[in-house]
Amino acid sequence: MYLLDTHTLLWYLRDSDELSPTARRTIDNADEVFVSIASFWEIAIKQSLGKIRFDASMQELAALCREHDIQILDIRPVALERIRTLPDMHRDPFDRLLVAQALEKDLVIVTRDRIIPQYKVKTIW
Repeated sequence: MYLLDTHTLLWYLRDSDELSPTARRTIDNADEVFVSIASFWEIAIKQSLGKIRFDASMQELAALCREHDIQILDIRPVALERIRTLPDMHRDPFDRLLVAQALEKDLVIVTRDRIIPQYKVKTIW
């Protein structure tokens, strides 16, 4: 089971060359793929600030995820509690939440981020 980082989701949906062949193959062949609702939040914030060019609404993004069999993972209090005990290696609150969710659900994070693998969480790129 895999959890997509925000950039991974966007690159996958856009069929971008930024996505590694391993990541693409993993997503295409996985039984279960998740994206955190926190990634939707991050995308919405970055859209409002003009930091990313992704014109889909959140409803359209959810529909795209459904079309690609990507399940949306809610934020549970246990994941938020886990954030409190994570080492302070990553300053990005969205990535810290993804780490906590991956630990909670025993998911492998599909990410190009170089800091996330420093946590005790499985990653692939």
